[in-house]
Amino acid sequence: MKGKLLLLTILVAGFGLFVLVRFFFFDKTNEYGKLKVISSPTASVFINNAIIGKTPYDDKYKVGEYLIKLIPEGTSTETASWNGKINIYKNALTYLNRELGSSDITSAGEIFTTKKMEKKPENANNGEIYVETDPQGAILTLDNDEKGVAPFVLENVSRGDHELSVFMPGFFRRTQKINVDPGYRVNSYFKLAIDQSQKQIADTTKKEASNSANTGKTYVTINSNEQGWLRVRDDASINASEEAKVKPGEKYELLEEKSGWYKIKFNSNDDGIVSGDFDEGWVSAEYTTKE
Repeated sequence: MKGKLLLLTILVAGFGLFVLVRFFFFDKTNEYGKLKVISSPTASVFINNAIIGKTPYDDKYKVGEYLIKLIPEGTSTETASWNGKINIYKNALTYLNRELGSSDITSAGEIFTTKKMEKKPENANNGEIYVETDPQGAILTLDNDEKGVAPFVLENVSRGDHELSVFMPGFFRRTQKINVDPGYRVNSYFKLAIDQSQKQIADTTKKEASNSANTGKTYVTINSNEQGWLRVRDDASINASEEAKVKPGEKYELLEEKSGWYKIKFNSNDDGIVSGDFDEGWVSAEYTTKE
């Protein structure tokens, strides 16, 4: 009898241990992250085809992938709905912001998800940011410093708050404040809305080019900006080498144009240069005015 009781005790203890191990190490149903959704205009929020509220929406969700849909409130047909997939990670925030336009090309927004880095950073106080844009190829800046062209991974980013911005000629700029935690990666996705006024600008540019052929030279003036200078590059690309930095207010003769870029000629004013030197070079049209 004692032997049977001992065996029963061992079996019960073993089963209890199995349940505990499974619960704490294998059962993911007790792992949660946070979801925050905002939109303009206000929209009904559907998750996995079930309505769960309206924007702004904020709640906890189990770790996993979800299908989310935003349908603008009211009966207006002038605003487009949106749907896509999001991921929820353990003890992390997934942030979705959507500005709903009349169509997909006039809509914009961001999705940010935070997850633990697969490899520990070189500096324990750093994290990283992955940037993806639609359309691809947008110029990205972090804290007003150009970093590259999306898709792009920003490594060894210091912990704390940062300002992330993306821009592509012909589209509206998107800027967001983000927080980087040590050992975590912020996955960021930007949807850019087309700037329909660019067609009008392009038409005006053609007209100005035609007029300048008859009236004389065309000039480019460097606009004021937070950095206090503008890069002059050896080609019309964000990846091109820097030749010089010029001061706001300086005026240069326009030699050539490419999409989003002006080729300028040095105006012989050495005091207008912050660093470097150039005879001819390319500047971003976003930070200049053509006259």
